[in-house]
Amino acid sequence: MASRSFLFIYVLVMFCLAGMAFSELSDDFYHHICPKALPTIKRVVVDAVRKERRTGASLLRLHFHDCFVNGCDASILLDQTSTINSEKTSRANNNSARGFEVIDKIKSEVDKVCGRPIVSCADILAVAARDSLVALHGPSWKVKLGRRDSTTASRTAANNNIPTPFMDLPALIKNFKKQGLDEKDLVALSGGHTLGFAQCFTFRNRIYNETNIDPTFRRQRQANCPRSGGDSNLAPLDPTPALFDSKYFSDLRSKKGLLHTDQALFSGGKTDDLVEKYSKDLGMFSKDFAKSMIKMGNIKPLTGKRGQLRVNCRKVN
Repeated sequence: MASRSFLFIYVLVMFCLAGMAFSELSDDFYHHICPKALPTIKRVVVDAVRKERRTGASLLRLHFHDCFVNGCDASILLDQTSTINSEKTSRANNNSARGFEVIDKIKSEVDKVCGRPIVSCADILAVAARDSLVALHGPSWKVKLGRRDSTTASRTAANNNIPTPFMDLPALIKNFKKQGLDEKDLVALSGGHTLGFAQCFTFRNRIYNETNIDPTFRRQRQANCPRSGGDSNLAPLDPTPALFDSKYFSDLRSKKGLLHTDQALFSGGKTDDLVEKYSKDLGMFSKDFAKSMIKMGNIKPLTGKRGQLRVNCRKVN
């Protein structure tokens, strides 16, 4: 009787471990079932970034905004329906999030080479973010794969969880901590602002009302961002918005952070030292950025039999 009980417990433990292994993300998830998947994603991303350099920052931002809303599950890609409250219309994404057509193109091409829907939209977002960075001379990393796609979206969660450009340092730290990310992740991932642009309404208050800002930089930004109107006028987040480098951090040290949240990282607080280190050491920043991207990509993924593999990234099957 004792031997039978032991056998039962042994089998149960082995079954649970097998289930856990099956559900974990891995960097070779598609290696055997569709070896052409990742090269195809890279090809489409490189082509898109070559046509418009800004696309790289847009694809990175999609992945970030996806992961901060109930995990990395491609919920950001779902269009509005009678049952889906699309995150595309949240405050952080409305008339701002871009790159959806590139994701559609990737999905179509990947399904074609794989012969059927095999690669999830969530994994496409994660790989496309990495490939975008590489295309703009940023670091590479092994993306953990095996995510599945959500069947729901939440505009409310997007409004509550995606950090706003007006947060101070304590609010940013708290926001990232909710996602299991620490202060080092906060500074490293904020360095993603070495790429891309911001709309006038996101930095208007900073350039007209804040004091910890370089006077010349203030005047330059005011020239294209009036006190009223021009809300969608764009300004680069750093001097080289299509190149992954450390100038973003150098700008913070010179009080030239475009967003309030940018300059908050270097304003006499606990993140000052790390900003200073990254401004002087691109290698350190690149390495830490890659580590934090892997960590962010592991936020509450749907694996195993949870979720689904969407046929169309914009809608539930």
